[in-house]
Amino acid sequence: MEKATVCFTKEITPESLVKIYEKLGVELKGNVGIKISTGEAGSINYLKPELIEDLVKKLNGTIVECNTAYDGKRNTAEDHMKVAEEHGFTAIANVDIMDAEGEMEIPANGKHLNVDIVGTHLANYDSMLNLAHFKGHAMGGFGGVLKNQSIGFASRNGKAYIHSAGFTKDPDECWNNLPKQDDFVESMAEAAKAVHDYFKNNGKEILYIDVMNNMSVDCDCDANQGKPVMKDIGILASLDPVALDQACIDLVWNSTDSGKDALIARIERQNGRHILPYAEEIGLGSREYELIEID
Repeated sequence: MEKATVCFTKEITPESLVKIYEKLGVELKGNVGIKISTGEAGSINYLKPELIEDLVKKLNGTIVECNTAYDGKRNTAEDHMKVAEEHGFTAIANVDIMDAEGEMEIPANGKHLNVDIVGTHLANYDSMLNLAHFKGHAMGGFGGVLKNQSIGFASRNGKAYIHSAGFTKDPDECWNNLPKQDDFVESMAEAAKAVHDYFKNNGKEILYIDVMNNMSVDCDCDANQGKPVMKDIGILASLDPVALDQACIDLVWNSTDSGKDALIARIERQNGRHILPYAEEIGLGSREYELIEID
């Protein structure tokens, strides 16, 4: 597989976010969804509205999310919208909880998942920007565009299905039937590929951006999220989600920031990097990339 192109800027500003999107050379058209994490109530490091507002408005995009499988403040559409409002997202764009009116299955054809279960509203979008915040994650090791596209795009039942590696679609049963760690990580890759294929097979565009700022060992879904452990690194973007997350991982591993030790320990504890070779194996993308600085 040939090397993918990953664009990189050290600047983390509204202007640089627009610039790196434009550098990808693919225009998102029609009804554009922008998948972010709205952040659990109590979290502190989610991507802030003032950072993403210019790009969201340039694309005339709708911020999209799905409800959580755990019992927090975002496990119903009504409560989720309240958090989105509290975190400032409804002030900059329309927000769509994609499983508010139900869910649908899309093909996964994986070793663990035969389908991926997403919100019915996903079908409403002509193109999608996967706009992820790179950070640690208690279960997956790290969260970037692959997690944002797997757990993030899944409905509440779909999240349970991924977390249980295909054992159950019931969120109440899921947490008592957790699989081997590698099976869970592989299930995330399979779900991410299902979403990628859904867009490509229907003639729709999907682009990928990772923002490496405010990097905690905890995910934005954690109500008790810890403070950042590393200095900000920059923004990366690609047409290839595997190359993009691999580039982010490499920047962490090659950093001279002593705070990386805590983030690396979290990723290694959960064997989080396993998602990358497995995603490459199933044809989602390539770990081989060329990093192009756009500054």
